[in-house]
Amino acid sequence: MSIWGTIVGGATGLALGGAIGGLVGVLAGQAIDQIRDNYDDEDARKKVAFSVALIALSAKMAKSGGAVHIKQILAFREKVDIPEKDVSAVGKLWDLARQTPAGAEGYARQLKQLFGARAPIFAQLFEVLFHIARVDGDITPDAQHYLYQLALELGFDAKDFERIQLRYDDSAGNPYHILGVDVGADIEVIRRAWLALAREHHPDRLQAAGLPLECIRTASERLASINAAYEQIKNAQDPDGQDGQKS
Repeated sequence: MSIWGTIVGGATGLALGGAIGGLVGVLAGQAIDQIRDNYDDEDARKKVAFSVALIALSAKMAKSGGAVHIKQILAFREKVDIPEKDVSAVGKLWDLARQTPAGAEGYARQLKQLFGARAPIFAQLFEVLFHIARVDGDITPDAQHYLYQLALELGFDAKDFERIQLRYDDSAGNPYHILGVDVGADIEVIRRAWLALAREHHPDRLQAAGLPLECIRTASERLASINAAYEQIKNAQDPDGQDGQKS
């Protein structure tokens, strides 16, 4: 069963609570704030919570720029795998998230409680949100404010957000922005940054931390871009491979 089938068919037994639990409860037609003894599964709880929050935060971000257009929903589907049989259920969650009064901060705080502040898994969240925000070209001031406030709620500071924005709001794929390093930095500094990012963003590591399978494709693409960025910088700085560094 996909994560979307779990949300619709079985997530009412998970002790989610909060904004995330409330949204699933509305979809299922019942509240899920109480713990159900037969669903004491932390891994499932995290995967469902991340997936529901991803939909809700995406829907609310799309709404922050005004009317929601079909291309914003299609942009979401470009980054998140949704089987045709589950499209309707995900669409219901999207619409409910737009209509419910719960703000983005409630979902963000619950994610921070579940995964910890500045968790690597949040990179996948920003990957999707920036992709939606860029659907019409430049990110609007309202969407920019939304993303900044969300980052603060997830435990990042203003300097962190600058790096996040450079990394995900960069259609040119600047390798220095992708790795979060300064232009002209020493190759060993760049190498350490690459290794740290590659380790944090490895799909297996993220899946173990609670990333659902439906987001693994995007995580794999991000890891490939991290590796490609390092190779691009390394080759530009040392085209003949004379520095002796191993990747």
